[in-house]
Amino acid sequence: MKQSAVAQYLGIQQTVYSRYERGARTIPLEHLIKLADLYNVSLDFLTGRTQNMKVNK
Repeated sequence: MKQSAVAQYLGIQQTVYSRYERGARTIPLEHLIKLADLYNVSLDFLTGRTQNMKVNK
């Protein structure tokens, strides 16, 4: 996915999302949750705490 599309989904500018990816800016929890939902993965997977991509519901 292009940064511009993800940024639009999050309701932010592409430059802000680019800073998240580079680690120049900390991503807020609300955006992490939205990204996990977008990619259908768990927050633990998204943040590198597990290799298990599946969401446990």
